[in-house]
Amino acid sequence: MASFLGLFIAAFLPLMVAINIPGILPLYIGMTESLDRSTRQSLLVRALTAAFVLAVLMLFAGDVIFRTLGINVNDLRVAGGLILLVISITDLAFGELKKRRTDDGDDGESAEPSIVPLGIPLIIGPGAITTILIAKGAYGYPPTLLSIVVNMLMVFVVFSFGPSVLRYAGPSASKAIAKVANLFLAAISVGMIRAGITGMLALPPG
Repeated sequence: MASFLGLFIAAFLPLMVAINIPGILPLYIGMTESLDRSTRQSLLVRALTAAFVLAVLMLFAGDVIFRTLGINVNDLRVAGGLILLVISITDLAFGELKKRRTDDGDDGESAEPSIVPLGIPLIIGPGAITTILIAKGAYGYPPTLLSIVVNMLMVFVVFSFGPSVLRYAGPSASKAIAKVANLFLAAISVGMIRAGITGMLALPPG
């Protein structure tokens, strides 16, 4: 039991750092600041479900998938960074227009964020996938799977209660948080693209 606990902790801590709950919480608040509580919770459950499914898939079949598709983590970094960059720039440039269209009764579906980018690649992204693959090889499947489950539960708890602070901040502060979060999201995406390209250039050809 003590040995399994030690393996679990060794697998849990790096994944917790890779997911970075304090770092992505403001992004989640910014993306969902216009949603009511029930809609926000529904989105969170769907995003966490998608993130958990991807994490488990990478745990049990990540190496096979990478070899079959001929890709690596650097490819995921660039692809994920491009997705985040497009989403953040679109929201920064056209967020108010989308909100006005929603208030007028048009395009209501687009007002609700999807599980991309919240579940993938913010909660489970290239860094978390890499951590899972390393932990699987170092500590085995059961401790790594348990570390994924516990980290997803932590995300659920923090994200469920974190946005409640907005009730005391007011609408102006909520809008400011949303804009700053999108700016940081753009910066994160650029960092992912840079890391992916740097990793590609560092790899030997072939």
